Amino acid sequence: MRRSLTGPIALVASTLVLGACAVGPDFQAPAAPDATQYTPQPMVKSTASFPGPAGASQEFAPGEDIPLQWWTLFRSDSLDALIRTALAQSPSLGAAQATLRQARETLVAERGSLLFPSSNLQVQGARERASGVTFGAPGINPELTVVNATVNVSYNIDVFGGARRQVEGYEAEVDYANFQLEAAYLTLTSSVVSTAIKEASLRAQLQATREVLAAEEKELVIVRRQFEVGAIPKATLLSELTQVETTRAGIPGLEKSLAQTRHQLSVLVGKLPSEPGVPEFTLDGLTLPEHLPVSLPSSLVHQRPDIRASEATLHNASAQVGVTTAALYPQIGLSAQYGREGLSWSGLYSPANTIWSLGASLTQPLLNGGQLTAQRRAALAAYDAAAAQYRQTVLLAFENVADSLRALDTDAAALVALGQTEAYAKQTLDLTQAQYRLGAVGAVALLDAQRQYASAHVNLVVAEANRLSDTAALFQALGGGWWNRSEPLADISTVPSKSGS
Repeated sequence: MRRSLTGPIALVASTLVLGACAVGPDFQAPAAPDATQYTPQPMVKSTASFPGPAGASQEFAPGEDIPLQWWTLFRSDSLDALIRTALAQSPSLGAAQATLRQARETLVAERGSLLFPSSNLQVQGARERASGVTFGAPGINPELTVVNATVNVSYNIDVFGGARRQVEGYEAEVDYANFQLEAAYLTLTSSVVSTAIKEASLRAQLQATREVLAAEEKELVIVRRQFEVGAIPKATLLSELTQVETTRAGIPGLEKSLAQTRHQLSVLVGKLPSEPGVPEFTLDGLTLPEHLPVSLPSSLVHQRPDIRASEATLHNASAQVGVTTAALYPQIGLSAQYGREGLSWSGLYSPANTIWSLGASLTQPLLNGGQLTAQRRAALAAYDAAAAQYRQTVLLAFENVADSLRALDTDAAALVALGQTEAYAKQTLDLTQAQYRLGAVGAVALLDAQRQYASAHVNLVVAEANRLSDTAALFQALGGGWWNRSEPLADISTVPSKSGS
């Protein structure tokens, strides 16, 4: 017996030594783009400023890190509380967390199946009747009980690393699920912030439109009196009525958009639209962050969750190249069985009924119609596709940051211009109203002044909200600071305190 085991033992030893190698490429994360700035022009140090809400100058801080809870820079306790509710109740975040748990458990299961021996205990018992014909004794049909208890052990030796590459692929899938969870976290928090800003903007637009309508209705009272005493023709009255109703007609649309935004905000935080508990947001309740950290271009590929998820996909594709390459080489397996077999359960205790076997196998693909080589070429093509998609993701990320930086600069300048426009339009309207009452100008001039002021007033409100939205978009484009979390995002109901930001 000792001599019969020498060959298998030698085979095991040699294959374990050979098992140190793994065919296929060893994955290397792509290098960050060689870029020193996000836009063709150098980044401005600060933006323009204008007196009034959301008019402060914003200073850019290149290379400074983004806080984990970046939304607290808007200094709104209501916004902070709402995001905490969203993180605790959002189904989308819960689904991403469950997907990560699934990927982790799949990795554990596949690692155990692929890299370690498998062993099973099998106990069987059967009552059977045999035919004597099979052993040359016709007419004799013995009945007997056959019982056995065996332990089976099998192990596929990973000589060329195919199993290890498969495990590497499952590890990449865990990384992908992890960064998808971080992406869901960033998307959720950014969506809550941007939707809250949109609500504040719509409220301000609605208030501005109502203020314009109230002023126009007061002017209508004067025009109506002038018509009643015959001072002006009916056409002038009709023109003023048209202007008032045109302004009034814009209110339902704003009210609809505001209601839909409120519904969206409720769903984002995991509530039904009919449920209470979602605070109302106004522009006065949000502070424009004046100090804006901007990550260096070389750091962006490590901070954006979508880039890291794309990198994990590329890693998985690289591992699959190794899996398909290893399939071209011999597959070596070992198996062993030990147990006892007898004609009764008590017979299992007899050493004479001991059974065992020890075997080894080697399988070398020979003819398969080109299947294995085609599979390897397909894996190489999939890797090329993943590499191209990774590059596209990086390009889009840099585009997002560049767009946000330009928007912050240009929208600040636009706010200055629109602020001046609104001030001039208000002065023009006041002057025209006074001249109209004195009869110095006609109704056409008054209507033009009213339309210009109404448009300028609402545009100014939109410009103020744009600066807040641009700021939130920049933090989202830069990755949101998730890397500053002290522990993995494992419990969506637990959010660090403000001091942790």
